[in-house]
Amino acid sequence: MKVDAHAMLHGPLFSRSLPLDRSNAASRISAYIYGNILVLAALVPVPAEEKHVGIAIVLGTTLSTFVAHIFAEAVGHSVRQGAQLTAADRWREVRNSVPILSSAVMPCVILMVGWMGWLEPRTAQLLAEVAVLVRIGGIVFVIGRLNRKPPSKGWLMSAAAITLVAVTVVLTKVLLTH
Repeated sequence: MKVDAHAMLHGPLFSRSLPLDRSNAASRISAYIYGNILVLAALVPVPAEEKHVGIAIVLGTTLSTFVAHIFAEAVGHSVRQGAQLTAADRWREVRNSVPILSSAVMPCVILMVGWMGWLEPRTAQLLAEVAVLVRIGGIVFVIGRLNRKPPSKGWLMSAAAITLVAVTVVLTKVLLTH
């Protein structure tokens, strides 16, 4: 079976005519949350100094998480299916892991602004951390849209709850590993 890499990587994400199926949407949401939590866990203990604003740490964490996630999901997929993955399955696992990469973009841009001297390094780090927390809480709106539910006040409470759980996970990781 020939794999259409362009359609696999771009079609479902950017096309309204091809809605994402629930399984792939769930995989991407899982990767999105996982990536953001690990980026936040990498950011929190980084010392905010003039020469060291954590960009390399965030990028390293993101890239290693991306590769590990693809590997883990591929192994899990092969166990669920009871067969070796096809090329299309491998591309799907790569595509479903891309939200992990997206989790580093905004924090790295903000940290770069600090590195260039436009913001104090500590301010840049705090803004990067807040940006990740907003991304984590904002997933509630994506999930609501996928479930075709109208926005409600409960969404804000859910966003706050998800953000609080993420902060708890990050603090636990930082306290146990640093």
